[in-house]
Amino acid sequence: MHHISHVNLPQVHHYRGGRISSPKLRKSLEQAQDFCGLEEDVNRYDLLLLVKRIGKAAGFTTKMINLLDYYMAFTRDLDWEEGSSPIVYQSLSRTALDLGVSERQIQKLEKALFEVGAITWNDSGNHRRYGQRCQETGRIKYAYGVDLTPLAYLKNTLERKLEEKKAHDNAWMETKRQISWYRAQIRAVLAELELIEEIDPPYYELEAAYNDIAIQIRTTMSLERVGELLEEHKELHSLVVSVLDEYGSSAVEEQSTEAINAPVATQETKKSSSKSDSLDTHYKSTTQKQSNKLDTSKTSSKCFQERRNENSEHKTQRTEQGESSEVQEEENLILKTGLQHITLKQALNAASDRFKDHMPLEPRPMNWNDFVEAAYSLKGDLHISQNSWSHACVTLGRTGAAICLLLTDQATQRADDPVTKPAGYFNAMINRANTGELHLHNSIFGILKKEGSSEI
Repeated sequence: MHHISHVNLPQVHHYRGGRISSPKLRKSLEQAQDFCGLEEDVNRYDLLLLVKRIGKAAGFTTKMINLLDYYMAFTRDLDWEEGSSPIVYQSLSRTALDLGVSERQIQKLEKALFEVGAITWNDSGNHRRYGQRCQETGRIKYAYGVDLTPLAYLKNTLERKLEEKKAHDNAWMETKRQISWYRAQIRAVLAELELIEEIDPPYYELEAAYNDIAIQIRTTMSLERVGELLEEHKELHSLVVSVLDEYGSSAVEEQSTEAINAPVATQETKKSSSKSDSLDTHYKSTTQKQSNKLDTSKTSSKCFQERRNENSEHKTQRTEQGESSEVQEEENLILKTGLQHITLKQALNAASDRFKDHMPLEPRPMNWNDFVEAAYSLKGDLHISQNSWSHACVTLGRTGAAICLLLTDQATQRADDPVTKPAGYFNAMINRANTGELHLHNSIFGILKKEGSSEI
């Protein structure tokens, strides 16, 4: 007699392959079915341009944009019309081979595009991608693959986010411009304070505080961080101005007393000084004119003016013939460089884009002070030290130093034999100026001629 044993075998569940349905997927499929075509004044590449401009602000990475751009090329304008669908039915393997990545990476990028609402899928039963176009009309008869229809529904959202991004970027740039302005003001006040023997806090502490916040501002910094940096500059600016207000007046009074007790200059010396002052001074000025971009202390501006006037009075009181001769030699040295033949417009036309990026944006004509300030701001990028810059200013004046820095910047960007050590190149130019071998106007005119400028 046989005994039949009943064995309970494990139940096998048969799962259906395919994508897991979700509200997001169902909504994208509904959008594809209800698609009525793009607006008349919009084409598919307008949508792609929006995506590229908004980028990470809307969740699109560079790889996602590259894949979307690749898929967009497989569609035609008629695919984006009512009654059609922009479906890319190229196989997954071919896409992976074209882009030089694995199929798994393509699937991950497609999923990321789906999550931001840019694509959906029109799947076949076995998820194979294929399709056919009508040879006469070019319209898709049938297609299974990646459907780009949801991208059309993102247009309004992307435009709104783009406006938000523009507002953010404008605020970032405006904050950076204000920081640049405060830095120029702080440096000018520090230059005044350096001439005063005893101040509280000491000069070296103020200089160290400025160096701590005078960091390079990169686009990777957030608006919040740049805003914090601006507040730090405002605080330091208020501090140095208050120190100058407190100690600057007494220093000016001491200098005035010394000037009164000084011997009176001879008539011959006065005539010599008058001739010197009558020359064109744009290339030999060493005092930076204060701009008025933002609200600043009126007291500090008055103090700066008093010091400049006091310095001018001291210049007219030189009594030794040797000093007058030395001034004449310096002027002759500058004249030998041909600096007096260079106009501001020629200098600006000869400047590189990198140099022009440092020029202030103001609703007024550019002047030489703006040009010098741009050169001073750029010297850090070229690793030119403050000592080298000061030596150049003493030798050629601020404008001459700025022209030398412009030429150094151009030399680092030339196609043939670019300069790799700009600091050494800059110092060599100043040394040539001391021997009368530097001809700045020829170099500027050479750049203008090479670029085909009409300003020669």
